[in-house]
Amino acid sequence: MLFACTNNTQKARDFLADKNLPVGTSTDAYHVYKDSGRITSKLITPKMLDFSNREQHPYNEFPLGIKIINFENKGRDSITITGNYALSYAKTSISEIKGNVIVINHTDKSRLETEQLFWDEKTKYFVSEKAFKLTKENDTIFGIGFESKDDLSKHLAKKTTGKLETKED
Repeated sequence: MLFACTNNTQKARDFLADKNLPVGTSTDAYHVYKDSGRITSKLITPKMLDFSNREQHPYNEFPLGIKIINFENKGRDSITITGNYALSYAKTSISEIKGNVIVINHTDKSRLETEQLFWDEKTKYFVSEKAFKLTKENDTIFGIGFESKDDLSKHLAKKTTGKLETKED
């Protein structure tokens, strides 16, 4: 075990960064995000490691899984994202979610399942180059490679198979 005391917090942060150690650890974390007093999302995780002491690419690691719930204007669950592991990069607002990734749009009942998903929180966009299954009300699409808005609308599915319902004009 290593114990140390210092009044210089920057020295402590630098030491932890040099040893590839997190500057903070949270267990059973439940974060609520608000905008103008309205709850916009919740993040729930059994363990979060804070690597914000990294100069070039500060990040948070979620080694035991993550659940993110986004809310629409009426306060109802809109989108739920779960995965067994995640990294979230602070400077770019891009997250990588891995292992049994499931995205559910509660409004239109669509569901995406994949093993890896990149999420750009600024542009609200998902990208995956892994195998996926997208289930919508009357469709089930399988493929390898997927892009969409984070509400699963306007998607681009690559290398697809499955049952699709089309409408004739």
